[in-house]
Amino acid sequence: MSLVQVRPSKSLPPRDLRAFLPTTPEEMAARGWDQLDILLINGDAYVDHPAFGGALIGRFLEGRGYRVGMISQPAWSGPEELLRLGRPRLFVGVTAGNLDSMLNKLTAQKMIRSEDHYSPGGALGMRPNRASIVYANLARQAFPGVPIVLGGIEASLRRIAHYDYWSDQVRRSILLDAKADLLVFGMGERPIWEIARRLAAGEPVRELRDVRGTAHMLGKGEWEAVEPSRYVRDGRPLLLPSYEAVSTDKAAFSAMSRAFQHETNPGNGRPLIQPHGDRAIYLNPPALPLETADMDGLYDLPFTRRSHWIYGDAKIPAFETVKHSIVTMRGCFGGCTFCSITEHEGRIIQSRSAESILREVRALRRMDDFRGVISDVGGPTANMYQMRCRSETIERACRRLSCVHPGVCENLQTDHGPLLDVLAKIRGEDGIRRVFIASGVRYDLAERSPEFIRTLAEHHTGGQLSVAPEHVRDGVLDKMKKPGIASYERFAAGFMCASEAAGKEQHLVPYFISGHPGCGLDDMIALALWLKERDMRPRQVQDFIPTPMSMATSMYYTGLDPFTGEPVYTAKDLREKKLQKALLLYWDPNHHAHAREALRRAGRRDLIGMAPGCLIPPEGASARAVPASARPATNSGARPPAARGRPGAAARRPTKSAR
Repeated sequence: MSLVQVRPSKSLPPRDLRAFLPTTPEEMAARGWDQLDILLINGDAYVDHPAFGGALIGRFLEGRGYRVGMISQPAWSGPEELLRLGRPRLFVGVTAGNLDSMLNKLTAQKMIRSEDHYSPGGALGMRPNRASIVYANLARQAFPGVPIVLGGIEASLRRIAHYDYWSDQVRRSILLDAKADLLVFGMGERPIWEIARRLAAGEPVRELRDVRGTAHMLGKGEWEAVEPSRYVRDGRPLLLPSYEAVSTDKAAFSAMSRAFQHETNPGNGRPLIQPHGDRAIYLNPPALPLETADMDGLYDLPFTRRSHWIYGDAKIPAFETVKHSIVTMRGCFGGCTFCSITEHEGRIIQSRSAESILREVRALRRMDDFRGVISDVGGPTANMYQMRCRSETIERACRRLSCVHPGVCENLQTDHGPLLDVLAKIRGEDGIRRVFIASGVRYDLAERSPEFIRTLAEHHTGGQLSVAPEHVRDGVLDKMKKPGIASYERFAAGFMCASEAAGKEQHLVPYFISGHPGCGLDDMIALALWLKERDMRPRQVQDFIPTPMSMATSMYYTGLDPFTGEPVYTAKDLREKKLQKALLLYWDPNHHAHAREALRRAGRRDLIGMAPGCLIPPEGASARAVPASARPATNSGARPPAARGRPGAAARRPTKSAR
C-alpha cells in the first residue's frame, strides 16, 4: 500500500498545499516549482514532526534554500511511484525510517509484529524488508545518473559488515547491496548539507570522499593504495578485518567490533577501511556534534507537527505517542552494550537552549488538540541534559566507551541544575497543566541529585516512572555495561520517599531484559526470585534482540566478549529465549508452563509448588490457590489499568531497542 492510495477524510479542514514538503505534483505547483533539488524516499508515513528523521532532514534542507520533496512508503513492485515528483536536480536521499525495517517487522521470536507503529493505522505491509536496499535500487532504476545517498538508522547501523539476526548470517555493508553513491551515518545534518552544497556547486558525487559522517566504496586497486592526504586530513585510515574474514571467523568479527567502537569519537576517530572482496568500504570519521545554536535552529524549523493530510483520519501510532512531547537533547554516554544509540547519535550530549525549548512549548500550546499536558521532556535518556566532559581537550582525546561504567568518570559533569531550571520554566508557562518525564531515567546519575529526585516525584511523574535496571546479577549487568542493582535500589528508595513526602502514591515501572548475552537460566531464576521477594510483577519485559552493530550483538554472534576475548554464554535457541522470558513473567498463569520447563531444565524443581518460597504452582494447580503470602501483589512493577493510556513510555522503549 502506498501513500497515494490512502484517502483523506471529508471531515478534514481545507488542504494547505504549501504546509508540508511536497508529496504530489499539485503541492509542487502550489509552490511554483517545476523541479526538485532533492527527493527524499522515506519508509515511514510522512509526519511533519522533529521526532521523525525524514521530516527533520527535509525541513533542514528546505531551510537552507533547497527544493525538497518527500515520497513516503512507496510501492516497491516497480519504480513508477518514485517518478511522480520528477527527476531531482541534485540527489535522491533514502531512509528506511525511524527503525531498522527488519526490527520494525519481526519480534525476538522472529514472528511478524501485530502493528507497524510508523504506518497509518498501524497497518502492516507498508514497507519492504531491508527497505533501504529496495528503495535505493528502485531510485537507481527511476533516475539513472542521479546520485543516491543512504541515511537513517538502518543504513547507519549496517554501514560495515554486520550480523543480521533475522537471516542468522553476517551480511556485508549495506552500501554494496544498495548500490548507493554515499552513505550518511549518525545524525545527518552536517554531512547532508555539505553533500547538497558541493553537488549544487558542480562537484561530481565521486569527488565527495572527504565528508565527515559518510561512507563510500573504493574499487579494486584503489583501496589498497589509499593516500590519506587524498581523502582526509585526520591521519592514516585503520584497516578493519575484511568481510570475508568476519563472516567465517568469529574471533575476527569480535576484533572488528572492538576496533570499530574505539573510532566513534569525532574528536579522535580515524577513517576506517573494510575490504569486501576486491572492493572496500571507506568510512570517514564521524561528523562533529551540533552546537546548541545548531540544535535550536533544527527545532525552530516550521514543522506543522501533524501527519500529512493524505492519511485522513488514520492515526500513526508512534506520532500519537510523541506529538505532545519535547526533545531536549540527543546522544548518550551510557554505552549500554545492547543499545545502538551511541553508534548512531554519538556519546557527546548535544543540548538545546532553554529558550528554544520554551519556544516549542508555546508552539505546542497552539495545537488544536493540546490540553496542557506535555507527555515527555527528554531524549534517549531523561536526565543527561547539558552533561558533558569537564574539558573539551579530554573529551576529544577520550576512547572510553562509557562515561558511567564501571563507574561514573571523574571528568563527567553530572549537574542536574540546568535540567531542573528548564523543567521549572516549562511548568511556569501559561496553559501548561502537567509536564511528565516518560524517557527512561538514568538512576546512577539521578541518585547524585536528591533535588532532581524530589522534583521528579513532586512534579513530573504521573503515578509511574520508567527506569531500566535490566537485571540484578552482577555478571549479566557487567556484560550490559549497566550499574549494579544497588544503585537502582538506592534510587528507588529515594524516589519512594520523595513521593511520600509529596503526598503521592507513585510507583516505578522497571524494565528488564531476558536472554541477554551472559545470562543463563540460573541468572533469570535469580532475577525472578528477586522480583518475587519484592512483590514485583514486571510487565515491561524485553526479550533481547541482537540489533546490527551493538556490542551485545557481537557477543551473541561470536560467543566472545569483544573487550576481554573471554567466552560469553548466550541463549540462541528460540525455545530457551522463550523460557527465560517466562521466568520474568512468573506471576502470569499464561507463562507458567514455560516457567516450569525452565525450572526443570535448571534443576530447580524445588521452586515449583505451593510453598511460600516457590515461584510457580505445580501443573494443574490454580495460581489463585497459592497462599497469599506467596502471591506477589500488584505494585511498583505493574501497570495499573488506569495508567496504561498515559502517553510517553510506550514509544520510548521501541526506539531504545532499535538504537
